[in-house]
Amino acid sequence: MTETPLRLLYIDDDPGLARLVQRGLGRRGYVVETAGDGPSGLARLRVETFDVVALDHYMPGQDGLATLAQIRALTDPPAVVYVTGTQESAVAVAALKAGASDYVVKTVEGEFIALLAAAIEQSLQGVRLRRAKDAAEAEVRAARDRFEALAAERAVLIREVNHRVGNSLQIIAALLHLQSSASTSQEVKTALAGANRRVMAVAQVHRRLYTSDDVQSVALDQYLDALVSDLRGSSEDGVANQLSLEAEPVEVDPDKAVAVGVVVTELVLNAVKYAYPDGKGPIRVKLAAANGTRVMLSVEDDGVGRGPVEPDRAGAGLGRMIVKAMATKLSADWAQDETHAGMRVTLSFDRRLAQPNAA
Repeated sequence: MTETPLRLLYIDDDPGLARLVQRGLGRRGYVVETAGDGPSGLARLRVETFDVVALDHYMPGQDGLATLAQIRALTDPPAVVYVTGTQESAVAVAALKAGASDYVVKTVEGEFIALLAAAIEQSLQGVRLRRAKDAAEAEVRAARDRFEALAAERAVLIREVNHRVGNSLQIIAALLHLQSSASTSQEVKTALAGANRRVMAVAQVHRRLYTSDDVQSVALDQYLDALVSDLRGSSEDGVANQLSLEAEPVEVDPDKAVAVGVVVTELVLNAVKYAYPDGKGPIRVKLAAANGTRVMLSVEDDGVGRGPVEPDRAGAGLGRMIVKAMATKLSADWAQDETHAGMRVTLSFDRRLAQPNAA
C-alpha cells in the first residue's frame, strides 16, 4: 500500500523562495502548499490538515511570532518550523519559547532546503512521539476507567448479595420468632429466642454492608451500637434496659464483625439470664483500640458473678461453645476477670483487615 505523502504549508511573503521550497521538498516526497502571509496561512490551517508548517519571521502586517501564537491556539496544531533570515539568536529563542519545534536560518543557497528538510523530519518525529505518548496515556485512562467501572459494578453486586443475605436472615429470624411464640415449652421458647438473636447479630452486619459504599470493612463501633440497641429492645420485661455501650472507632472486616457480634450477643444474653436473679442491673459493653493494631472488647455486669445459681456463668453449655468458637475465629485472647465483683469477660484481637489472596 502506498504511503500517504506528508503535507507541508510554507508561509512566506517571498514567492520566489516559496517556489524554491516547493520544488526542493517536492523532490523529497512532500506535498508543499504555500501562503503569502500569516492570515491566509491560518485560513488554510482552519479548513485543511497539514503535518507541519514552515513559518517565516519577517512578513508585512503580521509577523511570524504573532502567526505562531495563533497556530498554537488551534485544536491539535501541527508542528511549526520557524524560518528566519536573521542571525539574531533572540528571534530563534523567542520562537522556540512560543512553541516552535525547531528553527532554520534561510539563505538563497541550496543548503537551506536540506536544513529545512532535516528540521521538518525532526519536528515530525517529535509529533509522532507526542501522539504515541498521548495515545498510550489515553489507553491507560481508558483501562483505568474500565477498571473503575468494573470495581463499581462489583461493589454493587456485593451490596446486592449482602442485601439478599440480610433479608434471608431476617426471614429466618422471623420464622424462629413465630415458632417460639407457637411453642408451649418455656425451654423451647428460650432456645428459639436465643437462636433468633444470634441470627439477627449476623443480619445486622449484612444490613450495614449493603447500605455502605465500603463493602470490605465494617465500622465496629457503629455496628455494636445498632446491635446493643436491638438487644435492649428485644429483651423481655425490659431486663436489658440498662445495657450500655462505650466504643471507640474501629474498622474490621465483615467476618470479624460477625464473630464479635455473636460473642457480644452470647455474653449479653448470659448476663441477662444470670447476673441479677432478683431484678435488673447494668450490663456494659466496651470496645477500645489498644496497642496499635489490637482491639479490646469486654462485656461486664455488677451481678452475682459465678455463684450457686449458675456455677459456670462465663457461658454455660451452647453459649460457652459459641463464644469459644468465635474467639478462635478471631484468633483472640479471652479471659474472665477474676478481680471484677460481678462478671467481666474480655477479648483481645487483631483489628487489621484481611488482605486478599495473591493470584
